[in-house]
Amino acid sequence: MDIKCIIVDDEIHARKVIEKYIQDLPHLKLVKSCKNAIEAMDILRNQEIDAMFLDINMPKLTGLNFLESLKNPPIVVITTAYREYALDAFELDVIDYLHKPIPFPRFIKAISKIEEKLQIRSNSLITSQEKPTDTILDFIFIKADKKTIKLNFKDIKYIEGLGDYIKIHTKSKTIISKLTIKKMEELLPENDFPRVHKSYIVSLQHIDAINGNQVEIADKKLPIGQMYRQNFMNLINPFLKK
Repeated sequence: MDIKCIIVDDEIHARKVIEKYIQDLPHLKLVKSCKNAIEAMDILRNQEIDAMFLDINMPKLTGLNFLESLKNPPIVVITTAYREYALDAFELDVIDYLHKPIPFPRFIKAISKIEEKLQIRSNSLITSQEKPTDTILDFIFIKADKKTIKLNFKDIKYIEGLGDYIKIHTKSKTIISKLTIKKMEELLPENDFPRVHKSYIVSLQHIDAINGNQVEIADKKLPIGQMYRQNFMNLINPFLKK
């Protein structure tokens, strides 16, 4: 399985190190070595990328701010000289955090994580891709608790992201599945299930109230993240009386 990669780092020496590591692994294909996030943004807009090696401290747009701006980012490995950003990085669903200078064995370990995640993405779901194009389904199937479970959209109240897992809160139970929240976001109808935070997707049908920067569903108060607020309000506004 070929893995298409990009590097995003403003330090030329750091880019050269990762470029050499990628060259040493035949199944890795370097699409572009970018010196800033703007260059990377253009690549991601026009090409399908599997993995991104992303530095944090860059001018104009930091790595974390860049990652927050991406709706469907590739698998991300953070590469940085600063350990203190690890928690923030993992909250954005990065798969690994490499501390510079990066030893080759540690790089290999990160690649193994990427391969595993790509395999999970291809095998963990029965998606709607095989359904007839003229049929709109109101459910999906997911794998959870060693079973394939039918999940009706009308039963979902909200979804909570937990790294490589999600909690699906329904009207009757909570289901834990080995999926990222980004993957689940792709599978749900966008206009019915907006993402309101890096860790939450909500069902418009089950919202009881919107109070400032919070969505209230039953007895839960879920935060609305700044980068998701505008899209969320755009969905809500047509229902508001002028």
